Amino acid sequence: MPYHIAFDISHKPRGKIDENLTELRDSLNSNDFICYNFLEVPITEESLKPYDILVFACPDFTRISSHEISSIVNWVKNSGGGLLLLSHAGGDKGRGSNLSEISEQFGIAFENDQVLDDRTNLGLENIPLISAFNIPHPITSGIDSLCYRSGCSLTIVGSGAFSIADSNETSEPFSCPLICISESGIGRVCCIGSYEMFRDKIGGGFQCNEHPELALNIFLWLLSDYRMEIRAQADSSAPIPKIIKDPTQIKQEQPNSTNFLYNYDTSSDIGVTINISNNRELVDLLKTFQNQINSTKLIIDKLVETALSAEDKENDSLKTEIIQKTIVNQPGNQIDNDLQKSSTEIRDEIIIELNREKDSGLTSLPPKPESLKKALMADTNSTLKPAPKLKTKGKSKEELKDEKAGLETKLNSVEDLLNFIDKKHTLGGLDDEEYRHRAKKLQSDVKKTKKKISLIDKILEK
Repeated sequence: MPYHIAFDISHKPRGKIDENLTELRDSLNSNDFICYNFLEVPITEESLKPYDILVFACPDFTRISSHEISSIVNWVKNSGGGLLLLSHAGGDKGRGSNLSEISEQFGIAFENDQVLDDRTNLGLENIPLISAFNIPHPITSGIDSLCYRSGCSLTIVGSGAFSIADSNETSEPFSCPLICISESGIGRVCCIGSYEMFRDKIGGGFQCNEHPELALNIFLWLLSDYRMEIRAQADSSAPIPKIIKDPTQIKQEQPNSTNFLYNYDTSSDIGVTINISNNRELVDLLKTFQNQINSTKLIIDKLVETALSAEDKENDSLKTEIIQKTIVNQPGNQIDNDLQKSSTEIRDEIIIELNREKDSGLTSLPPKPESLKKALMADTNSTLKPAPKLKTKGKSKEELKDEKAGLETKLNSVEDLLNFIDKKHTLGGLDDEEYRHRAKKLQSDVKKTKKKISLIDKILEK
C-alpha cells in the first residue's frame, strides 16, 4: 500500500525531486512511497490531508506565511502528518527563509552557521563524517556514519524535541545537534540542517553508502501510526492541486521584486506572497502552471481519440459516460503522448478509478512521477518517440544548452526503459521476438540521441 509524500515546490526549494533529488525520489518510489510535486498556494490543512508526509527541501529566499505555518502545525498534530524540514549552511538567515518559525513550534531551531571538520571528513572540511549517534533510534538504526554536507547546526529550544545525531568533538561547532526529531499530537517531525545529504551525484550526497538507508529510515519513521491506520482502512487518494482562481493580482513592493498573491476563496482573507526576484524565476513559475493546463488537454485529447477508435462497440455508451466523468473529475491527470493503450484497457482503468472515488469520497491522485510512468510504458507495445531532429543553425548558446538538457532527459528515459525491458525479458515476462523488436528501436534511439548531444557539445566548444 503506497504512502504519499508531498515535496513542496511553491516556496522555491533548492532541492527538487525532478532535478537534483531524483535518486531519493526513485528510491522512495520503489519502497511503497509515491513522491509528488506539491504546488499549493497557500498551503492549507485541507490540501495536506491526503498526504502522509510533507517535505521542505531548503526553501530559498522565500518565506512561508503565518497562515500556512498554522495549517502545517495543525496538520501534524491533528492529522498525524509527518514533516521533514531540510536546510543548508547558513540556516534561515543564510537562505533568506523562515523554516525555524515552523520547527520552533516543535522545539527545534536552525542556526546561522556551517558545520566544519578539518580532521574527520570526506576530503573537504564542509563534508564532515559523523558517527556520534546519541540514543538508539529507528532513524539511525543500522547507520554507522553519515556525511553532513554543507549543513548548519540545530538547537533544541523546547520540550519534547531531542537530537539523535551530533557533530564530532573535532567539528566546529562541536558536539551540537544535527538531526533532531519531535513527536507532537499524533504526528512526527524531523529536522536536518543539510538537504545536500540527499542530492544527486555529488560527494557526500545520496550516493554515500549509508544515505539511502538513512533516507528510508527517516520516511518510515515519519509515517505515524494514525496515517498507517488510515491507509490500512482505505486507499485514500491525494487530490488534484486546486486551480488558482485569481493569478492576476500583482503587488509591487520593491523595485526588483514582484509579489503574487493567490487566493482560492474570495470569501477568505487567507493568502500567500511569493517573492520572485528575476524574470527567470517568473518564467519557471508560469511554466509550472502551463504544464498543468497542458496536462488537462492531454487527457482530453487521448480520451477523445479513444472514443473515436473504440474497439468494443457494445459498450460505446458506457465509455462515453465514463469519459465525460473523467474529464470533469480528473483535470490534473497526465497521459503520456508516448503511451498507447487499447480502449478496453483505458476503460477498465477509469472504471477502477471511479469506483475508488465512490468508495473513498476523495478525488483522484495527482499526476504520477515520471519514474513511475516508465514501468507502465514498458508494459505497452509502444516505445518512446524518436529524438527530435536537431536544428542548431541560428540558435544561441543558451538555446543549445536548453536543447541539450532536453535530449539528456530523453536519453535517460530511453536508457531506463531499455534496462526495464532487459530485466523483464530475463525474468520471462517478454518473449524473444518482442524483446528484440523493442530493444532494437530503443538502442537506435539511444544512438541517435547521443549523436545529437555530441554535436551540440562540439558547437558549444567553439
